[in-house]
Amino acid sequence: MGVRLMVVDDHRLLAEALASALKLRGHRVLAAAAPTAGSAELVVSRAPEICLFGTAAPAEPGTFDPVLRIRRERPQTAVLVLGPVPSPRGIAAAFAAGAAGYVRHDERIEGVERAMVKARAGEAAIAPQLLQGAFAELLNPAAQPDDEGRRLLLMLTPREAEVLVRVAEGEDTRVIAAGMRIAPSTARTHVQRVLMKLGVGSRLEAAALAARTGLLDRAALGTPQGPDAVG
Repeated sequence: MGVRLMVVDDHRLLAEALASALKLRGHRVLAAAAPTAGSAELVVSRAPEICLFGTAAPAEPGTFDPVLRIRRERPQTAVLVLGPVPSPRGIAAAFAAGAAGYVRHDERIEGVERAMVKARAGEAAIAPQLLQGAFAELLNPAAQPDDEGRRLLLMLTPREAEVLVRVAEGEDTRVIAAGMRIAPSTARTHVQRVLMKLGVGSRLEAAALAARTGLLDRAALGTPQGPDAVG
């Protein structure tokens, strides 16, 4: 069954070529446009299931501002970033903005379709090797912990801080539960509370925010939490 989608890219010719290829494979392409300031407004108004968002500079400040707006105003639309082999920080920035996945520009059309299926199902759509590099960056951020990281950590209980570290290490709910010797349902509740308190919508977004603010380092070191922190 075809996907209702939009394609935006820094290069209009690339956007139109990808749109044509996807149309031939049975997908309904609503529009192909360059990711200017107006692209987010277009995506929000057309409300596709998937937005393929191409960029040549994923690590540049402001690159994913349109993604932030799309996710804020049209959360039902999954945004899949198409870009070059990025720095792990570029991948982290994409997920921190709310992207559902990251696909290399040189991926075959079948790979793009597989990523679209995952994104539409609410799964993280990213090649394992790219994800591994992103987590390495998240676990060893260059930036020093700042006041924002401390403020966020004070919102978490010790249990939730441990859950955040485990999430950043790529553990799923079952592994988290086994490692902490708690029921899977309890682990799932802890994860949801961490996401809610950090104001993010996915585990990858939580890990990216934790790395950017230094929260992950503080949580891993066991920095004392607030006075009302309980397990």
